[in-house]
Amino acid sequence: MDSKALAQYIEAIDGTHKPWLLVQLRLQKLKERRATMSQEDYLEAIAQLQHDIDRLGEWWVGREEEVFQQGR
Repeated sequence: MDSKALAQYIEAIDGTHKPWLLVQLRLQKLKERRATMSQEDYLEAIAQLQHDIDRLGEWWVGREEEVFQQGR
């Protein structure tokens, strides 16, 4: 799935407030740009993405049902 289709999916399921989906979108966009980036820029972008994932922490603990079961 390309980034455009992924973005449309995220919007369709009202997922724009779900940070893990937005991280997936950022990763897909990065994959699509990889061929046009220098190795240094790519590694820097991956490091930033990893940092942002780490900052998400475990905000969902205790809210699993609310967060992960929506739409089922």
